[in-house]
Amino acid sequence: MEYTFPVTRTTSPKAKPDEHALGFGKYYTDHMFMMEYDEGQGWHDGRIVPYGPLSLDPASTTLHYAQMSFEGMKAYRNPEGRINLFRPDMNAARLNRSNRRLCIPEMDEDLFISAVKAVVRADEDWVPSVPGTSLYIRPFIISPEVSMAVHPASRYLFLIILSPVAAYYEGNENELHGSRIWVEEEYIRAAVGGTGFAKCGGNYSCGMIAATEAKKQGCEEVLWLDAKEHRYVEEVGTSNAFFMIGDTVVTSSLTGSILPGVTRDSTLQLLRKWGYKVEERRLELAEVLEAAKDGTLKEAWATGTACVISPIGLLRYKGENYPINDEKVGEVSQHLYDVLYGMQTGKREDEMGNWVVTL
Repeated sequence: MEYTFPVTRTTSPKAKPDEHALGFGKYYTDHMFMMEYDEGQGWHDGRIVPYGPLSLDPASTTLHYAQMSFEGMKAYRNPEGRINLFRPDMNAARLNRSNRRLCIPEMDEDLFISAVKAVVRADEDWVPSVPGTSLYIRPFIISPEVSMAVHPASRYLFLIILSPVAAYYEGNENELHGSRIWVEEEYIRAAVGGTGFAKCGGNYSCGMIAATEAKKQGCEEVLWLDAKEHRYVEEVGTSNAFFMIGDTVVTSSLTGSILPGVTRDSTLQLLRKWGYKVEERRLELAEVLEAAKDGTLKEAWATGTACVISPIGLLRYKGENYPINDEKVGEVSQHLYDVLYGMQTGKREDEMGNWVVTL
């Protein structure tokens, strides 16, 4: 089912930024999507309005108890000049999984997808065309309810904002490179039974201290270990992690502390379609490090909407460096990036048949 929404156009359109110097999250488009939820009424009054500040009471529950959820998506300019979305149904389903965990009302998934399409169409001239660029889409839900009581709110606000962006990691605009990753021993990202599988703000703010330390150590990101034993590898920063040991690609199973990434699922499906041996299981850090030492760790990479595929060139643990594939980009990583990014941008055929949605 397709939904339609009224559009209020801005009277003060912004100047478009230089597409060759976008950065990530520096610029925002002219419009945004807004919709309210009230208990007893459900989600209502979806509309597109000029981008602008929100007015929140200082006692709004979101500010104090972080009851919020969000998604991350991209729109791409294809060679015909039209706009591609990539598997938006997966984002709609994941938002509802996050909402259930955070006691936020679920949303009709067709409504979510229609809202994304509508706001992207409203600002379609902001979708960049320079190679390596895209329009980042950030749907999110907060509560403006005024209360200091620790219980689920009865009022919510759903918004979608848009930002033209370059590659998430510097240097990835034209070609991939092997990132250096700091293995975190002290802090954790998430524990089983917590909110690790959901997209919510607290999962990300708690990781900033480790990311800061990683940069001090000359690394670009953090490899998180499990919360209970600090023994099993989980995620790389805000991305899912893959390791090719011998002829087998291994990624952590969805234990409840792992985000079920859209790119993770796409990677698994493509690898299996191409005939690779793939395992979803708990993977010990010791196994990864030993494979790096003896050369059986052929390559490793992270997957996510922001980075697509980000090869891992080196792990740093307890002061020791463990290079992977001489810090070069592996064939599998490169092929995955070429195919996924090619499908997203319309430069390759959608070999799964229904992953790309063209507006």
